This record gives sequence, structure tokens and C-alpha cells, in this order.
Amino acid sequence: MKKHIHVVGAVIIEDGKILCAQRGATKTLAYKWEFPGGKIEEGESPQAALKREIDEEMDCTIEIGEAIETTVHEYDFGFVHLTTFYCHLISGKPRLTEHMAISWLSPNELMSLDWAPADIPAVKKIQEKLIK
Repeated sequence: MKKHIHVVGAVIIEDGKILCAQRGATKTLAYKWEFPGGKIEEGESPQAALKREIDEEMDCTIEIGEAIETTVHEYDFGFVHLTTFYCHLISGKPRLTEHMAISWLSPNELMSLDWAPADIPAVKKIQEKLIK
């Protein structure tokens, strides 16, 4: 039986651009792009997990806004339950600690990246909302 992994992703928007992060070569889904975030720990709310993960992964502090999308995607290693939230930076600038690259893209540029499948529904919702 496949495991269920509950994760959160931050859609950090600054100056009309969205932060996108590329997974490293040794990670599951190597080289795919995602919204930064990570696993929800036992007893942790999605928002608390997201604040912790962005602090750990990007060395910055965010404020979390409304939820965008919750997607369940089946991978060969299990089911990923991804919930994404609109966020903005409170302090610090994102830096690479877990990812191999980051990029700030406008909403209409997002689909130019090779996204992890679980992130694609959120990308489409963001584009629907933000592209005028």
C-alpha cells in the first residue's frame, strides 16, 4: 500500500513575480520545478508547517494568505497531498539551501518550466486569477 504524504507549498509573490524553485539532482522528482515548502509534521497545521519550511529551506520569513489549491497526485512512491497558499515575504530574501535554482517569473511565464505534476493545478489556478 502506498503512503500518503501531506505537504504545503508557498506561492510567494513580490513585485508581480512568483518564486519558483528547482529540485536538486539527488532529490525525488529531480530537476522538476515546484513552489517551495515541505512536509507537514505530526500535530502541525499546514500554515505552521509552511512557515517552518520556508524558514528552513529559504532562510526567510513569510506571511501566509489564502489557500489556492489542494491537489492529490499519485507518484510511484506514494500519494502527495499538496496544499498551496499565497504568501509574501516579511523578512529576508530567499536563498538556496535545498534547491538547485530559484527563479522569479510573472504568472504568464510559469508554464515555461517543467513543473512537478502535483504543482500544475496550482499553477493553472494562479494563472487564471492573476493573468488579466
